[in-house]
Amino acid sequence: MAGITINALNKFYGGVQALFDISLDIQDGEFVVFVGPSGCGKSTLLRTLAGLEAADSGRIEIDGKDVTNAEPVDRDLSMVFQSYALYPHMSVRDNMDFGMKVNRFDPAERKRRIAEAARILQLEDYMDRRPSQLSGGQRQRVAIGRAIVKNPKVFLFDEPLSNLDAKLRVQMRVELEGLHKQLKATMIYVTHDQVEAMTMADKIVVLNAGRVEQVGSPMDLYHKPNSRFVAEFIGSPAMNVFPANDSLKSLPLSSGARFIGCRPEHLQLMPPGQGQAQATVRVKERLGGESLLYLSMLDGPDIVARVDGDDETEIGAEIGVTIPQHRLHQFNSAGRAI
Repeated sequence: MAGITINALNKFYGGVQALFDISLDIQDGEFVVFVGPSGCGKSTLLRTLAGLEAADSGRIEIDGKDVTNAEPVDRDLSMVFQSYALYPHMSVRDNMDFGMKVNRFDPAERKRRIAEAARILQLEDYMDRRPSQLSGGQRQRVAIGRAIVKNPKVFLFDEPLSNLDAKLRVQMRVELEGLHKQLKATMIYVTHDQVEAMTMADKIVVLNAGRVEQVGSPMDLYHKPNSRFVAEFIGSPAMNVFPANDSLKSLPLSSGARFIGCRPEHLQLMPPGQGQAQATVRVKERLGGESLLYLSMLDGPDIVARVDGDDETEIGAEIGVTIPQHRLHQFNSAGRAI
C-alpha cells in the first residue's frame, strides 16, 4: 500500500475552474473520505487522482512517485464506481478474473487471488452466478472483489453505496470498514452523505465549491468546525446557526461574532420562564430512541433540539432554552469560526 501527496492541484473545464489549489497528505493505510454537497468537486478530485481527468497544474505523488501525468493503468489504483459496471454475460468468477487475464497474470496466481477475494467478501457460494442473479449488495461486493484481486496500492470508491436501499447501505458500510481493517489498505471514498463520512473515515476532507474547507478526524470536525459551512454540513440534524443579534440573552460573545451555533443535542431545555430564551414546540418527530423538537423561539429563530425518545414534551408546549457556554460556536461575518 502507499501514501498520497497532492500539492496545489488545479482543474479547469474550459473557463470554469473546478478545483482550486488542492493540497492533501494521505497516510499509508488511512481511510479518507471526500465529502461535500453536489458540485463541490469531490468526484472530480477522485477522478483526477485516478488519472481519468488531467490536472491543469499541481502535482500528485503515490508512494513517493510523481504520477501527475501518468496513465491510469500506471498508477496502481483500483476504482469502484457508483454503478457496478459488471459484465452481465460473465459469472462472478469471470468478472473478477477478466482484468488479470487481459494483463496476462499467471493462471495459478489469478486463481489464488480470486479465491482470497471471495473468502474476504463471503462470495464463495455465488462464484458461478451472473450479475442478474445477485442482489444489489452482492453485485457491489463483486465490484469490490474485482478491485481487490488487482492488489493495488490505493483503493478509490466513488459513491459506491448510492444505489442501495437504506438497510443495505448500513450493512455495506460495516463490511467496508471491516475490509479496510483486514486489508490495512489506503482507501479514498467519495460521498455526499455525511453519515457515511462520520462512521467510516479515519480522516474527512470537506470540500466546498472546489476548495478544501477543512481536514480532520470525524470528531474534530464535529466538535471544532472551522467554518459555518462545516458546522452545518457535519452532523444530523445540522447545527443550529443564527445571527448573533438574535442570540439568547446573557450569552457572552466575542466582539467579532456575527453568527452563533449549537448542536441540537447540546441545547438544554428547561421549565417555562427559565433559561436564556423562551420557545414553543412547533413539531415533534419521534424516532424511537430519540425525538427531535422543532422550536420557535420568542422573537428569535426556529431551532431544533434532540431529546431522549421517552421525552414527554408535547406540541405547543412552552419551554426554556439554554446554550451551555462550552457548547457555543461563534462565527464571523465571513463564516469563519472565532
